[in-house]
Amino acid sequence: MRHHVRFVLRRHQPRQKPHAVLKAGLGGAVAILIISALSQATGNPWLMAPFGATCVLLFSAPTSPLSQPANVVFGHMLAAAIAFGVMAVLPVTWWSIAIAAGLAIAAMAALRITHPPAGATPLVVMATAPGLSFLLFPTLLGSITLVAVAMLFHRLPPVTVYPLRD
Repeated sequence: MRHHVRFVLRRHQPRQKPHAVLKAGLGGAVAILIISALSQATGNPWLMAPFGATCVLLFSAPTSPLSQPANVVFGHMLAAAIAFGVMAVLPVTWWSIAIAAGLAIAAMAALRITHPPAGATPLVVMATAPGLSFLLFPTLLGSITLVAVAMLFHRLPPVTVYPLRD
């Protein structure tokens, strides 16, 4: 039994240097600060809860395939569009929310644009029932802004190659 507990609790991530840890936290804070400020300045919603998780990937795991710009932007866009499609044909219920989330996950996997935080985007859409403008604000412009901040931020020491190059 003790062996199983150690296996479950094992941390698979390698240790990071303190300056990399600080850079990741600062990058996430700056990215959220920028899109929050843009929300305040423009009166448009640039921020949604899944973007916090997007920042974890962008700044703590920038070399992951799941963190790449296409995954971030198209993953969130696809997931939001699927949620709107499901809402157009089904009532918003516990089971239709599950259908939307499952369809978004499957579509991202099929298109090779999996971005785990985008799995929460259909939940946000269906819980709040925003207008189609949600596709622009916050989904498209917010995710593009986060990627742009990550691209700039990763040029700071210690430099990280982001996005990945083939």
